[in-house]
Amino acid sequence: MKRLLITTTALMTLATAAAAQDKVLNVLDWGGAYGESHKVAYNGPFQEKTGIRITVTDADNPATPIKAMVEAGNVTADVASVEYADAVRLCDEGALETIDPAILAAGPGGEAAKDDFIDGAVTECFIATDVYSMVLAYDDSKFPDAKPASPADFFDVAKFPGKRTMRKGAKFNLELALMADGVPAAEVYQVLGTPEGVDRAFKKLDTIKKDVIWWEAGAQPPQLLADGEVTMAYAFNGRIFNAAIGEGKPFKILWDGQIYEMEGWIVPKGAPNKENAMQYIAFSTEAPQLAKAAEHISYGPPRKSASALVGNVAGKDVPMGPQLPTAPGNIEKGLASNLDFWVDHDGELSERFNAWLAG
Repeated sequence: MKRLLITTTALMTLATAAAAQDKVLNVLDWGGAYGESHKVAYNGPFQEKTGIRITVTDADNPATPIKAMVEAGNVTADVASVEYADAVRLCDEGALETIDPAILAAGPGGEAAKDDFIDGAVTECFIATDVYSMVLAYDDSKFPDAKPASPADFFDVAKFPGKRTMRKGAKFNLELALMADGVPAAEVYQVLGTPEGVDRAFKKLDTIKKDVIWWEAGAQPPQLLADGEVTMAYAFNGRIFNAAIGEGKPFKILWDGQIYEMEGWIVPKGAPNKENAMQYIAFSTEAPQLAKAAEHISYGPPRKSASALVGNVAGKDVPMGPQLPTAPGNIEKGLASNLDFWVDHDGELSERFNAWLAG
């Protein structure tokens, strides 16, 4: 009897340990203000509702470690936030699990979730969480008289002196360079799709190359502005907004020249807690959660029904709606990132950019 009791106790202990192990979820995220919005809107409420313990690891670009994990056959992340183009590329490479849209909450009228999301937000391996943009921003205290107002002004170091900061990569910068060189937003990808257009973009970048500090992590541009190392930045709108509204920094956003696209969740092939990941994706992409995230960082929710739920900026008596890239008056001034273009051309243009940067 004593031996049976010991055996039964041991089995119960093992079962409890296994159950505890099942109640975990490893999230790979971007950190900073963006990661904080996920913590408040998604992670905390999800843990409270399900008892699943979330561990978050930050990366400059989560797509990079996800690719490495899958190729090495050592996957430790269950779900990751990535840009749309990276999701498409990783999916095409077979590095991601498929996501059944049936797991997503229905729309307010009972319609299928995919009909409540904006176009392109639900794909085979990707569910969007937000619409963000790269925007031009400047330190208002550095320009007491004339104010920058366009992409051309960002490249005009004589009129608007000081260092600039730009993301270290081809994407966004080539489009901005063409707009600064006079190419209408509607024609940017047509021009960039030609060798002459690519040459034109790099020639324009040449004009400010010596005046640029290149950033790799989203938290860097507002810090560089705050430290006075740069006077202007090309950065994620949410990071600049958080510094301006949340921290009272004298930063201004220019919506003229913004390039907007989506980012969202993927599940790497071989995720150790795949079912928990799917449960998390379903929960975090419900309209109330998406709206709550938008109140903490100024990225537009990709669910149509979520937009009306977005209230004031968290902790402020300031409506968030007008601060979003998707707001009327903002979106018309921008350029929708051509996701298919970057899926097809990212490799070659990134290689050329790296060579240009090293030259």
